[in-house]
Order: sequence, then C-alpha cells, then structure tokens
Amino acid sequence: MTRVNSTVARLIAERLAAADDHDLAKLFTERRLSPTSPPASSWGDFFDAAETLLQHDAIVHAVSALGRDDLAALTSGSPLRSLTLTDDAGLALPGVLEAIGDADISPTPTSTPLAAEEVAAGHAAERAFTTITALADIMIQALTAPLARVGTGAMGAADRRHLAEQQIVQTPEEAEALMRLASATGLMRGHERRIHTTEAGAAWVQQSTPARWAELAERLRDALPAALRTAEGGWIDPALWPDAYPLDETWPDKARGWIEFARLVGLVADGEQPAEPTWATTLRRGSAAEPTPLVVLLPHEVENVYLQNDLTAISPGPLAPALDVRLRRMAVRESHAQASTYRFTEASISRALSAGETSETVHEFLERLSLTGVPQPLDYLLHRAADRHGLIRVSLDPTMGHTVVSSRDHDLVRTLSVDQSLQAIGLVLDGAMLRSRAPRDAVYWALADARYPVVAIDDAGDMIPLDRHRLAPAGDAAHDFADLISRLHDGQGGDADAAWMDRELDTAIKDRATLAIEVNMPDGSVRELTLEATGLGGGRLRGRDAKADVERTLPVSLIRTVRRL
Repeated sequence: MTRVNSTVARLIAERLAAADDHDLAKLFTERRLSPTSPPASSWGDFFDAAETLLQHDAIVHAVSALGRDDLAALTSGSPLRSLTLTDDAGLALPGVLEAIGDADISPTPTSTPLAAEEVAAGHAAERAFTTITALADIMIQALTAPLARVGTGAMGAADRRHLAEQQIVQTPEEAEALMRLASATGLMRGHERRIHTTEAGAAWVQQSTPARWAELAERLRDALPAALRTAEGGWIDPALWPDAYPLDETWPDKARGWIEFARLVGLVADGEQPAEPTWATTLRRGSAAEPTPLVVLLPHEVENVYLQNDLTAISPGPLAPALDVRLRRMAVRESHAQASTYRFTEASISRALSAGETSETVHEFLERLSLTGVPQPLDYLLHRAADRHGLIRVSLDPTMGHTVVSSRDHDLVRTLSVDQSLQAIGLVLDGAMLRSRAPRDAVYWALADARYPVVAIDDAGDMIPLDRHRLAPAGDAAHDFADLISRLHDGQGGDADAAWMDRELDTAIKDRATLAIEVNMPDGSVRELTLEATGLGGGRLRGRDAKADVERTLPVSLIRTVRRL
C-alpha cells in the first residue's frame, strides 16, 4: 500500500469516525468493499480505512462514480462536500484532480424532454400496463416459489423459460428485465441463491392498477443514480442520461438500462430520442405521481367473472388486481390473456381454507364475483373440500419437540406412513399417529403439496392459517457493515489524538523514519528532539538522537507533536 499524506489521512479518518453509520455503509458499498474480504476485513480503525480510501486506485474509482456536476465543481474549484475527496473548504484533496485528468467537464446543460406524440404516448401507456401485470404475476409466483438466482445475480434460465411458456412474458429476456426492474425498485431482492418478493412487493401486488403504477414510478425515480436526479427531486432530461457519468466507462450500458426501466414503466415513449408522456411530467419535476392521464388509456378492468359448470371462471377482461389476487388464492389461473381463465380444484380450495378462508367466505366471495351465480358442480366441490379439510392435523408435541401428524381416519395415517413422496420429512408411525423431527411448517407444506387435506394446529388445539409467503429478508447496507463499523469505532477508541500518535510512531518505526518530536519537559518547557525511531513499547518511544549520538527513551505521554523529516 502506497503511503499517503498523514495530515490528509487523519482528516479523513476523523470524518469517517464522526459520520453516521448509514453514511459509512453507503460509502463502503459505493466503493465496492466487502466487510469480510480484504482490504476492509483487515482494518483495525478508521485510520486504516482512510489510508485505503486515499490510495490512488481508490480515488480513481471514486471519481469515476461522480456525476457530471460534481466533477465540474471539483475541476473548477467550486466547493463540493465529499466525505473522502475534499478538504474542509470543499476543495479537491491532493491526488483527486490528478485522478480526474485533463478532461474538460462542463455542468449538465439545461434541457426539457420532447413531448410524446399521441400515438407514442398510447404505446407507452400500453407498455406500462403490460409491465405492471407481468411484474405482479412474477412477484405473486415468487411469494410461494422464489426464483432461482445464478452467480451473476440474474434469474436462472429455467425460470425465465418457464415464465415465457406461461405467457406471463413474451421472451425469457423480458422476464430478466422485469426482475431487474423489481430489484432496482425494492419490490424484489436477491438473497443467496434465490430471488424473493420483498415485504413492500407483497403489499404492492394487492393494490389497484393506478396505485401500482404510481408507486412503481415513484420508486423508480427514487432509485435513479444521483447524477440523473435534480435538486427538486425529479430527473434530468433522459436524453442527457448517457453523458451523466463522464469518467465511468461502464456508464453507457448502465444508462441504457435505466432508460429501459423508464420505458417499461411508461415514463419514456419511443422515438428518435426519449420523449415524455404527459403523466411523466409531474414526476420529472419532483412531484407525486398523477396516474389519471395514464389510466384513461389503460384497458378497462372488470370486477366480475363468469363461473362455469366445468369448474372454471372466465374473466371477460383484466380482473381488478385485488379480486385477481384473492381469486388466485382459491383457483389456479390457466391463461394470462386479458380474458383470463381460472380453474377450481379440491387442492386449490383446500389451499384457500388453509390460508384462513372458510367455506362461507369463499362462497360469499364467489357469489359477489360471479355474473352467473355459483354453479352446482362448483358448490359441490366447495362443500366436499370443506368437509375433507382438516382431516389431517399437524401439531407440535411440547414435551418431545416433535411434529405430530394425526387423523380420525386411521387408514389415511397408515397411507401417509408409506407414501414415498413424503420421505423427506421422515414420518414414523407411533401408534395411531405419526411423528417427524422436521419443523411443523415443513411437514404441513409437504402434506399440502402432496394434496392431502391438512391443517396446522396450535398448542390450544385451534386451527391456524399458515402463510407460505417467503419474503426476502430485510436488506440494509448498514446491517451488512455493522460488525465492521463497530470494529472500527472500537479500534479508534475515545482519544483520537493518542490513537493517531501511536499510529504515527508505529509507522515511523517500521519505516526507520527520522522524526522531529516536540516533548513537554518536567519544568514546563517544550524541547524539540530529532530521533530515528527504533522501538515502541510499554508506553515509551526508543530512538537514536543523531545530533547527540545517543539512544534516547521518551515517555509517549510527554510527546506533544510528531512530524517526519
């Protein structure tokens, strides 16, 4: 590691020590540091962090991540507040201008997007509706079956193909683009080898189409990189996005990605250059989303379906989202066109009952939803599923900690004990019941997936609904770096001056450096000594005084200042 200016290093170290933990985590994330990998894993205090962040390569990386306006400020000598790149006056630290180079960087010009023509705006509205619908379908599926995630963070090829085969998307590439949009806006999140819907995403799918669009558009705006945002909270003309980060060689590809996100959400209309539909203007200016101009161009949503004797439901148009989500709790959607088809099965109704519905609430919902009443075959299926529901009960044995599976139908218990599809949960026959060392939820869902009429029972013997929603764990950069930041604070201690003194002396000894040291003498005077530092221990500095040609030992507590010669 190249040695950096000690005065600058101390300035940055003190800033880091005083910074908010979230700001530190954001900085470390932007610098692509890992809390468990070098160099961050070897840091003992904020002085170590400062020296790393002031290395030439680190500064080059940092300035490449600066937007056009920030770079223009640094090169013109205008004040810019940066945790690691500027001094107290806001001017560039040594090495920063060198890292920027000779590029002539001007501020972002003033520009207003072109207004989209009527036909282009109509296409943008249609695309926004398609995006919202497909995105909701992907996220609803991911609630119960998280998507596979490969090492690059992309969606697994099998899941992309499956979504295309289901006609949720037209191509596997479109599935990947929608997943990235959902991840960028916080509606989905990758975790280890899976991509999950987040808690915010689970709430989003329950909303109406206008509310879905408004939240998605605002989330996209909030997620835009800083150089694309305006002081008013909106965004700059999308035509300027490709030039927003002049020193980042990877930015043109990233800019195309952000423009594609804006296009998917209907904020940009197609043309020779990005054009703006009317509903995007308020967002661009920093105000709340106003979906009314968009909604008038969207397909008309319906609130009723036709229930058929063949146990299907036919929606004559896009079903209102809240109704669609609830209907899909009790039926399997078979087609994804605007006129969708849903099929009822005993397993699908049993799933709804296990999630908290009752035969009465299902029947009441279908009565209100149907334009044709509830056909007799569907009514019969509902009652049969309700009668069989709960035939198998899954509970916990508090004394042994086992999961217990029981039923009034003893033949069914014996069937479960020999069912090869249930080997993974290790059911063992124990008299009239079965035991398993697997958790209750795992046993419950294994039985439900095998289409057995199962319910979960609590300690009081009451049925409890189990939600299979597998939400993404909370993602927080501050949490990821919490241990590292805590270690840096502990290493720094409460006395920054003493910590800095120890560090300077220790480094000088390693470098065999000659120091000019001011020492507080016992009589109150101050004396300057010139020493070649040779050792430090027991609170005392050892060194050779070249002028007097003697070895001296000084108590560190008496040293006032240290500077290298």
